[in-house]
Amino acid sequence: MENIPHAFFPLNNNRWPEAASEETPTMPKRIYVGNLPFSATEEEVRDLFGEFGSVTSVNLITDRETGRPRGFGFVEMDSGGDAAIQALDQTTLGGRTLKINEARPREERRPRW
Repeated sequence: MENIPHAFFPLNNNRWPEAASEETPTMPKRIYVGNLPFSATEEEVRDLFGEFGSVTSVNLITDRETGRPRGFGFVEMDSGGDAAIQALDQTTLGGRTLKINEARPREERRPRW
């Protein structure tokens, strides 16, 4: 036990240090926006979500080969993400009912070759 550095043991009253709470900056919330009209622009989506908080980025997905919109995208928000999801899910934009929820991590895919 004498050869083990003290970094492996608690320092104060045999307790481990508390996890950082308020000092840890919050991560932006990444939001999936589905069933977008093909005519939707990044500016329209930014304005729509901007009513609920600070929008960091908007990424509307396009087809690699044709460049046409695919009808979905992602919005990153520093604040107000949960409120935006609650308020905007199942609302209508350009005649289409939006599907909005918190984005999930992309699944691993095998190479296509």
